[in-house]
Amino acid sequence: MIDAAGLAKTFAGGVRAVDGVSLGIGEGETLGLVGESGCGKSTLARLLLRLIEPDEGTIQVRGQDFMARSGRALRAARRDLAIVFQDPFGSLNPRMSVARLLAEPLVVHGIGTAGERAARVRELLGLVGLAPEHENRYPHEFSGGQRQRIAIARALAPGPKFLVCDEPTSALDVSIQAQVLNLLSDLQARFGLSMLFVSHNLGAVRQMAGRVAVMYLGRIVEEAGRDELFAEPLHPYTGALLSAVPEPGVSTTRVVLKGDVPNPADPPSGCRFRTRCPRAQARCAAEAPVLTGIGTGRRVACHFPGPL
Repeated sequence: MIDAAGLAKTFAGGVRAVDGVSLGIGEGETLGLVGESGCGKSTLARLLLRLIEPDEGTIQVRGQDFMARSGRALRAARRDLAIVFQDPFGSLNPRMSVARLLAEPLVVHGIGTAGERAARVRELLGLVGLAPEHENRYPHEFSGGQRQRIAIARALAPGPKFLVCDEPTSALDVSIQAQVLNLLSDLQARFGLSMLFVSHNLGAVRQMAGRVAVMYLGRIVEEAGRDELFAEPLHPYTGALLSAVPEPGVSTTRVVLKGDVPNPADPPSGCRFRTRCPRAQARCAAEAPVLTGIGTGRRVACHFPGPL
């Protein structure tokens, strides 16, 4: 569905938010993207949709060069792509009714007549578990969970094939998070969506994703199938992340990382994780590890991979 190679983005002050990331997401697949706050997850998500233009790299959408598109061709290509943001209140125009919010993507893409768009709005409300009478209300009249359902409905309005979910539950109460995750799972199955699920909530990623990529300071350090990665992480950073998630009935040793996350504008030489890594050696400072295939469908960027 979507393939990216060598994506990079540098912001003011020399902050290399994304540094040479390559990944692919197949038809109907969900890739989970995890990592600490500030590691570049959201920037990478926006680069894939060209909401932020990359400095380097290529993006293919269904085998077509997405980077070569502009103007009307870019708008047409974006009909297949959508995003659900973290904060549903901030992403919804408070001056627009739900009906206008949901119809706006249809108007932008020239989909349907006024009557067909009105019918589509009612259909979308039903898909996300809201009532038809909600179409005349405004965002401030809804709870956080309801607003996120509206945001999901708006993302689905033009019938996209690829959906980015950027921390879609982190602003919600725990009880509501489960409802939204179940809704996303149901919608993905119903419409065969491909999905990038960005989150620092490893439990949510475990529920949603079939494959997981772990990001640290702008780079992917490990990628594997969900069950394989959770059962046996090979990168020490992945192991430390997973050790912080308690599992009922399972006794695990918490791996406490030393030091702070380095300044992204001045990352360490060699391996960016070496200043916090329990198994760092001289080679780690001299040579940056390459994301290398290990087994089938697994990649690790570490000179000394293995379980902690």
